[in-house]
Amino acid sequence: MEDQNYILFEAYLSKELSQDGIIAFESRLKNEPDFNQAFNTYKELSSFLEHKFEDEAASTAFQNNLKTISKTYFEKEETTKKVVRFKPWQYAIAASVVLLIGIFTFNNFSNPTFNDYNNYETISLISRGGQDELLEIAENAFNNKNFAEAEAAFSELLNKDDSNKELQLYRGIALLELDKFDEADNLLGKLSNSPSVYKNKAIWYLALSKLKQKDHTACLKILKTIPEGADDYEQAQQLINKLN
Repeated sequence: MEDQNYILFEAYLSKELSQDGIIAFESRLKNEPDFNQAFNTYKELSSFLEHKFEDEAASTAFQNNLKTISKTYFEKEETTKKVVRFKPWQYAIAASVVLLIGIFTFNNFSNPTFNDYNNYETISLISRGGQDELLEIAENAFNNKNFAEAEAAFSELLNKDDSNKELQLYRGIALLELDKFDEADNLLGKLSNSPSVYKNKAIWYLALSKLKQKDHTACLKILKTIPEGADDYEQAQQLINKLN
């Protein structure tokens, strides 16, 4: 597969081809299996990167670089029949696009991030505590990822009952999401050393706190203390393998 096809793929996805160019491109998709397979691979990768990093600056930078390269160096030459032509130096540009994708993909798979793991199950507090208004506020805020409101509600609830380990865990997670690392690490650290059913969950989120802070050494050390049989043991092993 020739490298210039990657620029052609991006131009098609960005709707930058002429009508004749679109017809020619889609004809190749139907009639050239290798071209079709390469295009689908490129499209899936582009979609993956956009979804994976939609909230991260790295994604914006990557997408901007890719589009800038395409817009700057992709030419549509007017002839009696509109076709896309590539000059020799454009092959080097196409190779640069491929290199950008390769480097970005490599960094993604070799450097796991906090956002890969902060998928929380829906919590239910009201059924366990009656129709307490503050519990309802905390529950709804946490489930809707409004972590500032959730943290404030959990804090107020813990002022009434500071021994509630479940609320301590959820407050620790909310603090972590708010990047209040000192408070989060302190709370999760204490909970991870307590004889509580939430002990292993606290260890897991303490490790994720270190991951979010990019302290991979500390993250690995904590992950290795999660015992086999814990809910997050398998995830912990996968993260250990990615960090090693």
